[in-house]
Amino acid sequence: MQSRKSKTRMQPVSAFPAPDRKAIRYVLTDIDDTLTTNGILEACAYSAIERLAAAGISVVPITGRPAGWCDHIARMWPVEGVVGENGAMYFRYDRSERRMYRRYSKSPEQRSTDREKLTRLGEHILREVPGCAIAADQAYREADLAIDFTEDVAPLPRQAVERIQRLFEEAGAHAKISSIHVNGWFGDYDKLTMTKVLFEDAFGIELQNHREQIVFCGDSPNDAPMFGYFPNSVGVANVREFADRISAEPQWVTEARGGAGFSELAGRLFAAHE
Repeated sequence: MQSRKSKTRMQPVSAFPAPDRKAIRYVLTDIDDTLTTNGILEACAYSAIERLAAAGISVVPITGRPAGWCDHIARMWPVEGVVGENGAMYFRYDRSERRMYRRYSKSPEQRSTDREKLTRLGEHILREVPGCAIAADQAYREADLAIDFTEDVAPLPRQAVERIQRLFEEAGAHAKISSIHVNGWFGDYDKLTMTKVLFEDAFGIELQNHREQIVFCGDSPNDAPMFGYFPNSVGVANVREFADRISAEPQWVTEARGGAGFSELAGRLFAAHE
């Protein structure tokens, strides 16, 4: 099955066919504004992850958040691994071995060179776009630069956010807009490319041959590669806010926003097994 190149018309998750839901063995999910609600990981979302894991459905967060957060998530959440910094790496903790497995898209030397370039680029962006800021989690990043436009600063208008993205691209970097940051990096990778690597390493399977067993849940433009690749992709309700800015829409959309929307999806998956 080929990736969907054009937009789809998002359908309510209630229309997600039961046989397709019953076939799901892996849940991939964004974190910010998908698992979280107003910046908080609420009990309903975390409980949904626990219940999915207990039911034998593997959960893998796919996020733009930093490596430092990924270490914590891989160790302490009931997940099978985590892809971080929009595909720069994955971390997977083997609890039986008490060992963390880490794999990166680039070598330490390449990441060091990139950091120097991104530091200079960040200074340029701050001068060019008043009101934005280096993201508070930047100190815990290993590969990318995150520019905050709404998390810890007053929300910037859409034009300013798009200006940040263009400044990254004019410098030869890739840039993706999430619900809170513009993330920029040097290198031809994204959330999807590292997810493929993780599945080969952790599960011994080729992602393209198992797409019908996977659901991806997200909320914003940087999730577009995942929405476009997986036939069973789900957006939480707030994805509608990006409908005119996202290159590939999810197939299904929940009624609830954020973590409640993720919990709603989990409930649909459980119902298919009853």
